Amino acid sequence: METIGIIGGGSFGSALADMIGTKGHPVLQWFRTGEGADRFNASLENAKYLPGISLSANIIATADLERVARHCKLIIVSVPSQHFRQVAGMLGDWVDGSQLLVSTTKGIEAHSFKLMTEVLREETCCLKIGALSGPNLAKEIAAKKPSGSVIASRYEEVTQKVQEVLSGPYFRVYSNTDVYGVELGGVLKNVYAIATGLVASLKMGDNTIGMIITRALAEMSRFAERMGSNPLTFLGLAGVGDLVTTCTSPLSRNYRVGLMIGQGSSLEAAVAAIGEVAEGVNTIRIVKEKAAQIGIRMHILEGLHALLFEGRDLPAVIKQLMNVPQMEDVEFAYRPGTNAGAGSNPA
Repeated sequence: METIGIIGGGSFGSALADMIGTKGHPVLQWFRTGEGADRFNASLENAKYLPGISLSANIIATADLERVARHCKLIIVSVPSQHFRQVAGMLGDWVDGSQLLVSTTKGIEAHSFKLMTEVLREETCCLKIGALSGPNLAKEIAAKKPSGSVIASRYEEVTQKVQEVLSGPYFRVYSNTDVYGVELGGVLKNVYAIATGLVASLKMGDNTIGMIITRALAEMSRFAERMGSNPLTFLGLAGVGDLVTTCTSPLSRNYRVGLMIGQGSSLEAAVAAIGEVAEGVNTIRIVKEKAAQIGIRMHILEGLHALLFEGRDLPAVIKQLMNVPQMEDVEFAYRPGTNAGAGSNPA
């Protein structure tokens, strides 16, 4: 069976590597340091991110990125967004254009508002690129609990290959052509998980959480439509599926950040305590600026920005959100025949 490449030694990269290896594929998983690769090879355990879980013996960890590029036709890139361009540039030195590249990173590049498939396209010579996104908590996948995801690409070869490699008895993969929408869904839901974590810490009740999740879906859909995506993408696994999971699970890093802030921690202390990247924190700043540029109001996101970065206290933010003028707070802006369709964004 062909060797599959995984770029990144975090929790999700290791969960995918285990899934692929369990199906019988050899896996080359790239770690940033040789020490990290050696520790994994000696124990077959990612002790930092998936402690106590034995992973497939078909995984070989390496710090040699050239080895992954030379030996793998399908390469899945799973590194934090702040390091993504650097790693993609390194990968670009070794790929020859024949590889299929798939991003699993749910983040935006701060200075450019580029999503990760756009970064891959800029930094490598590969054209056949896709994004994998959905309600995919790494610890549950590693524990082989049933889950599903969406592979989005304009190339059928990419969607078919990913479905072939990843689909199995406990993981189902659906396909979509709206790459930008699928990526945006994974990016934006992190913001609202911070909000529901806050609500949970204050024991405001299930009605409040239900309202936030529903209003979040409306905000996400309006923003995605204006950016050129199909808002109907947000009714699938990469939209509402990922949103509900991330907004309700204590396994979600962003949810835990909100929970700790609501319990009295500072933002910096909460992020440090999590020990992993919570992409939603940076996303709040980046998306608020973009939403203002394109004339979209995102009231929950704006409230979080006021709380985390403008010194507003939580009671004032809640009062502000509950007093948004009714004319501004429409439920869903989508009207058949008037919205952008899938693929209208050049991403």
